[in-house]
Amino acid sequence: MSGTTRGAFLTSSAAAFATVAIVRSPAAAADFTGKAGTNQPVDHPLSVAMKDLWDAVRKDTNGRLDVTVFPNNQLGGDTQMLAQLRSGALQVMTLDGGILESVVPVAAIQSVGFAFNDSAQAFRAFDGKLGAYVRGEIATKGLHAFDKIWENGMREITTSTKPVHNAGDIAGMKIRTPNSRMALDLFKSLGAAPTPLNFSELYTALQTKVVDGQENPLANIEFARFYEVQKNLSLSSHMWGGYWLLAESDWFNKLPSDVQGIVTRNASRITDRQRADVMKLNDSLIGKLKSQGMTVNDLSAADRATMRAKLGDYYKHWKAEFGNAAWDLLESYSGKLA
Repeated sequence: MSGTTRGAFLTSSAAAFATVAIVRSPAAAADFTGKAGTNQPVDHPLSVAMKDLWDAVRKDTNGRLDVTVFPNNQLGGDTQMLAQLRSGALQVMTLDGGILESVVPVAAIQSVGFAFNDSAQAFRAFDGKLGAYVRGEIATKGLHAFDKIWENGMREITTSTKPVHNAGDIAGMKIRTPNSRMALDLFKSLGAAPTPLNFSELYTALQTKVVDGQENPLANIEFARFYEVQKNLSLSSHMWGGYWLLAESDWFNKLPSDVQGIVTRNASRITDRQRADVMKLNDSLIGKLKSQGMTVNDLSAADRATMRAKLGDYYKHWKAEFGNAAWDLLESYSGKLA
């Protein structure tokens, strides 16, 4: 994405968000209302897609359902919003499966290290039988997961110290991960010293050197301006991340069936666009991050193999944790892991 194109994207996105999180005064009050939260800035494709989803639903229901979007952790970090969602104080949010794992253990299966080569492979799994299995488990916890998972992307490593070329460079590194047992275990298995933090706390932790580095998809690295406090970007693609679009089940189930259908159709359509937008953005950002002062190194297959070589016990542990049914579904898409 060129600077001009991205600038136009950000300008239009910011303008589109001019009324976000402001109480509206419609001519007629909505029959049903709600709040939706994201952990990304207003101009990130995830937050833009969330707003566009509920704008479309408001239009298609003739104002019967009015959901206000709160981007950029306005309602708290991921763990706080998840607690609000479960209590009914929040009606909709997007959440990485690795963090949802605290409530739905098998949701972390998306984050198995080096399971997916790219996002397209992950989408085949989560649009298919593995995703259906995980959605079924989510439903048992009072949450409604929509049929398609949103894109976050392949996760890459940034550091303020030395670059990461192979497993040896990770040894002893203080690296931030999401508050996810899967991510923590992956980096412990690689010899690092992982520290779990909410995304909302990460920039300050990097700035103050509480941690040496972090790992996120390129779009998150760019939009959170981590290039200001990290100098090395290592393209490890060690883990894929996706956001479940979640609704509190009681709230969703109380919506009339025609309104539910409008929400579901728009969620599917917007998800397709959100995936494409984030994948395009992630693919375009290496040059941008270089221009912002980051040194980029792309790990070879042999470099990644030094990491996978350390994960034998890790794979055995998580296969036992998830159970044969879920693990077999994962391996039907990823290939043999353990």
